[in-house]
Amino acid sequence: MTITNRDGIINGLASGAQPLLISKQSISGRAVTEIASLWRVAGAPAPGAIPGAAAVCTSSLTGAFEFANPLPPAAAYLAQAWYVSTLNGTSLELHDRLAHMGGLSGSSTAPQGGLTLASLPVARRGSASYAEVQWWLEWYADTGATAVSASVDVTYDDGSNGTLATVALDATTRASRLVALRSNVPGRNIRAVNSVTLSASTGAAGNFGVTATRSLAAMMGAVANKIEAFDWAALGLPRIENDSCLMLITQCSASTTGVIRGGGKIVLG
Repeated sequence: MTITNRDGIINGLASGAQPLLISKQSISGRAVTEIASLWRVAGAPAPGAIPGAAAVCTSSLTGAFEFANPLPPAAAYLAQAWYVSTLNGTSLELHDRLAHMGGLSGSSTAPQGGLTLASLPVARRGSASYAEVQWWLEWYADTGATAVSASVDVTYDDGSNGTLATVALDATTRASRLVALRSNVPGRNIRAVNSVTLSASTGAAGNFGVTATRSLAAMMGAVANKIEAFDWAALGLPRIENDSCLMLITQCSASTTGVIRGGGKIVLG
């Protein structure tokens, strides 16, 4: 069954809630407003592995928050969260890491890679139209010092193919960087990334790939070293689908991500 009232939330917090533990070290080499993935950052959850071939992500992957699927008809919801950062203005987002692939080279100018969500349940991606899926280029090892652009071939939700607006990539794009990929066709959402083609070699192979996520909750800490707490209403009581691969991302407010510590509770109802 689903939680339909406040009593269900209170009961869930009081009995059987699953805890989330957040403890992430700071990583340097960031740019202000850059979006960074905490997937590979040391701490808790443990750093995730660098992906190779395209794969659907699940809660069993190292790097994901530990999460036990509730038995139907029970469902899971994020009802409470808190965190503290060593930086001012630290944003923190909880995402379901839907699928990923890695191993793309910063020194190749041939079409590379590809990622589809065809085998993923509609419930995890949020809607049949893929409207809630966010697509990213994600870095696992720094690419070279030459700034280049990326041409990204995609399939839209209606089955048509197209090429996104050119994606500019900075010189020496650092590991853990996320670069958003957005549809440039009004009313159409991306359902697959078919290939990524660089305009020139960056000068170093590095390692990057394509990742698809779905945002579940967003939080903001304005003041450094101050605990920020969020209840179910502030979080929106997002439902955590079975097998969700829960991960964190942050938008940097400084040249590091800061040390981040926190926690939360997933309730069942």
